[in-house]
Amino acid sequence: MEITDVLSPADISTALNECQANNSFNCKKFFLTCGLSKKTAEEIRKVFRAIDDDDSGFIEEEELKYFLQRFSAGARVLSDNETKSFIAGGDKDDDGRLGMDEFVDLVLA
Repeated sequence: MEITDVLSPADISTALNECQANNSFNCKKFFLTCGLSKKTAEEIRKVFRAIDDDDSGFIEEEELKYFLQRFSAGARVLSDNETKSFIAGGDKDDDGRLGMDEFVDLVLA
């Protein structure tokens, strides 16, 4: 499954352009701009599975660093601060990672 099966390449490009500068990534803004926040929970789960590289059912900090690259291979790596903020925004059980339901809730919040 490709993320472009769920999201428009043009919307992805716009979202990536908005966060090119270091420490400019805001997950809520990214979700809105790329159109993910307007998708169904099942479509968001498909994107989650594309991001979950090791199929663990969780997106860990190391995977989140490369979050933008899942949308476009040439995108930048998230900083440690951006990654920690991303996790903190959705990690309801404080285990330091995002489960599928946590990710869906974060996108739709």
